[in-house]
Amino acid sequence: MPLAAHKHILAMITDKVPRKAAHKKEYLQSDELRILQLPPAEPLRAHARALEEALSKDSRTDVKLASNAIAATLAKAFDVKVPAVRILGARPLEVTETSADELFGDYDLETALIRLWMRTALKKKPTSYGTFLSTLCHEFCHHLDVVKLGLPNTFHTRGFYERAGLLYHHVRNTPVRQLVWTEQSDGTFRINWPETMRGRPLQPLA
Repeated sequence: MPLAAHKHILAMITDKVPRKAAHKKEYLQSDELRILQLPPAEPLRAHARALEEALSKDSRTDVKLASNAIAATLAKAFDVKVPAVRILGARPLEVTETSADELFGDYDLETALIRLWMRTALKKKPTSYGTFLSTLCHEFCHHLDVVKLGLPNTFHTRGFYERAGLLYHHVRNTPVRQLVWTEQSDGTFRINWPETMRGRPLQPLA
């Protein structure tokens, strides 16, 4: 059974390939889908600039307005249901015996609700614009998987991260780089950021 919500933490690591045949087929389909038909740049980038200003002013109300405007504009462009975006305070800290992860955002598979946290877990400082926008695009891509692309479990695959990255850089109007992946001992993949940043920016798709 899929999780009730997909959570976004900082580490860019893929999920393990599922054992169940139907889920494995979906996972591989997502992994192979590395591109996304990008929507018109405007008014998305105008809403993104409003979001940047709202975060700089630490205005939760304005952050909510700008975030929902981005989500609504994306939903219209992709011809899908508009997901509601809720803005919360300090990020929850998920602590295990071996790690402590901050929760940046999540997407509820049943209600299509996106939740974003706008303050750091420990120091309660406002989240940076890049991190916040990246999380919003990440969660919207979960929504897109479920309601548009026929990927109901919306696994974190290399394809998923690359689609989310394309959307983020398009909305922010920043260069796209080809992600470099390192396979780990358990069969998952982690983004190799030093190698990725050494690569040349790719030509924009739209």
